[in-house]
Amino acid sequence: MSKPLDIPIWKKAPFIRLLLPLVIGILLQWYVKIPVVTGILGAVCFSTAYSLFLLFPIAIQFKLQSLQAIILNLLIVSVGLLVTWQKDVQHSNSWFGQYYQDNDYLLVRINEPLIEKLKSYKADGYVEAVVHGEQVIKSEGKVLLYFAKDSLQPALKYGDKILLNKNLQRIKNSGNPGAFNYQQYAAFQSTFHNVYLQPKDWVLLTGKNINWFRQFLFTSRAAILTVLQKNIPQGKDELGIAEALLIGYTNDLDKDLVQAYSNTGVVHIIAISGMHLALIYGLLVWVFAKIPFINKSKITQLVLILVCLWLFALLTGAAASVLRSAVMFTFIAVGKNVSKQSSIYNSLAGSAFVMLCYNPYFLWDVGFQLSYLAVVGIIVFQKSIYNWFYIKNKLLNEIWKLMAISLAAQVLTFPVCIYYFHQFPNLFLITNIVAVPLSGIILFAEIGLVAFSWISFMGIYIGKIVGWMVLLMNIIVLRVSQVSFAVWDNIPSTVATTWLLYAVVTGIGMWLINKNKSAFRLAIICLFAFVLLQAYANWQIKKQQKIIVYNVPQHQAIDFITGNNYHFLGDSILLQDGVLQNFHLKPARIALQLNVRSDLMHTVFQQQQFYQFANKKILVIDKQIDFEPVQQKIAVDLIIISKNPKLSIAQIANVFNCDQYIFDASNSLWKIEQWQKDCKALHLNYYSIPAEGAYICDIGM
Repeated sequence: MSKPLDIPIWKKAPFIRLLLPLVIGILLQWYVKIPVVTGILGAVCFSTAYSLFLLFPIAIQFKLQSLQAIILNLLIVSVGLLVTWQKDVQHSNSWFGQYYQDNDYLLVRINEPLIEKLKSYKADGYVEAVVHGEQVIKSEGKVLLYFAKDSLQPALKYGDKILLNKNLQRIKNSGNPGAFNYQQYAAFQSTFHNVYLQPKDWVLLTGKNINWFRQFLFTSRAAILTVLQKNIPQGKDELGIAEALLIGYTNDLDKDLVQAYSNTGVVHIIAISGMHLALIYGLLVWVFAKIPFINKSKITQLVLILVCLWLFALLTGAAASVLRSAVMFTFIAVGKNVSKQSSIYNSLAGSAFVMLCYNPYFLWDVGFQLSYLAVVGIIVFQKSIYNWFYIKNKLLNEIWKLMAISLAAQVLTFPVCIYYFHQFPNLFLITNIVAVPLSGIILFAEIGLVAFSWISFMGIYIGKIVGWMVLLMNIIVLRVSQVSFAVWDNIPSTVATTWLLYAVVTGIGMWLINKNKSAFRLAIICLFAFVLLQAYANWQIKKQQKIIVYNVPQHQAIDFITGNNYHFLGDSILLQDGVLQNFHLKPARIALQLNVRSDLMHTVFQQQQFYQFANKKILVIDKQIDFEPVQQKIAVDLIIISKNPKLSIAQIANVFNCDQYIFDASNSLWKIEQWQKDCKALHLNYYSIPAEGAYICDIGM
């Protein structure tokens, strides 16, 4: 008996061969900034060359197929360059940033319903015109608006136009080590400026500019939220989870509860993803197959399924992971309708190709990455993992199936999760076994609640059932998260170690599934390289000595670092395990592997407000001090000024010879500006934390 022909995956899934050069083109344009003329010239030349190949006789095309493939790949690379260049709104001649200057007026449209924050209302604004003197320049572009809280702001609606006159601020990163790159994230949303508005900074204009479809989505979303808020009787935690589970509304979520879901490996339940669309797709297929007249027409069923699927995707905010699923299910549904079953890998690659052509910045989206990695992991590894055990009992077999899916999804997602979130949920199998089926039931119950809420008694009873089920799920997740070993936290990771982990996982996977010894050898080599890289990083950490003045708005935060130890100087609220600590300080301590806080560190000597750390002399001024004149100036390396003290830079300069003045983020901006002017007049070196980010002094050993 002859051995069956083993067709390589790239031949069964031709979209993979198109996807790779597209990704290369996107990466080249983002990191290297290829001139657009080069991209256009490449696209014209390579498309012309490829077209000429089609005119050759078949025999010549066959002989030169390798060259033809190279030309096609270069053409796709050029396409990647162009779509990425075009997506950057800064290249548009109509972008408002091309014309805007300080003190100009801006005509801005409110582009979404306002979202209430702790101290403000937030909204996306769309600039329609720049008013420069008497000249009105039509333009486009996004700006992030923050309105001070007062009685007027909630009255602003989607489509309202305002005229604002306050200088915009460029969106910047905090500069704290390991911090989230918010500047890049905002750039991927085509947003480069923000502004905080007091009532005197803007006026509401007459007239609106509304897109009817966006208005329909916002109205529908608000109506669904109203139904949930009216009928779910349990507490705010249950309502927040129900809102996130159904339509991805996260503003009512408790941050500690979200952290518990993350720690137990089921945060995907409250972040609308492919799982939700798979359930919706299955429900739509079943419903339309039962409705008379509709079930007799495949075309009608297909159209209705796709319309409902895409409405749900857009209603939930159209996150990258949701769009991936919507595009993929569209491919699958259309394929079934024309009676053609394509490779699942080809469908995945095809959906990724379409999405990246639409928005190349999806490549950096965490949801996009995790969504595809999870699906590929399930496709590749689920069957092999399931075959580990043969279970006769039907219930236990179904549980093992779910566990196999969870394990398979983790195989390819855990390196990325460690890179972005620096933690691994050790008990994810336990929570997924319970939470995933329960969340599916809750999702269908919520759909029923929205559908039948107009019948009063049904809305009340279904709402109670939804509330009880969400409460049960929350209790389970919270109980599991409280187990001491529920999460492996503070895991350091870099781009290099992440790629090495993927090489190890891929090699071992190929060895286990295909008995490929070469892949196993590659995995061992990469594992050895991973261990060496980690050992070198640990050696570097052990000998580090740094002073970090963090960029924490309205707070003082300073770390003196020796090896894995740190001595903290600053506001006590930052020592608590809350939002401030987790967002501003924890990423730095994970990146620098700081795991021991010491109030008495032998390398730090303190006398009142003077500190000696290694060879650095530091003066911290966080209150008013009257300096007496001295005959000989005192030499210090750093003077850190915090908490808006009343002081004169000239007076300080008469007492100290200082290499660097540092104004941290606990000071008012107007005071920092005044101190900067004084430093310039006296030719003193200064560093503004709010303007330039965290100050990091690497002392070394």
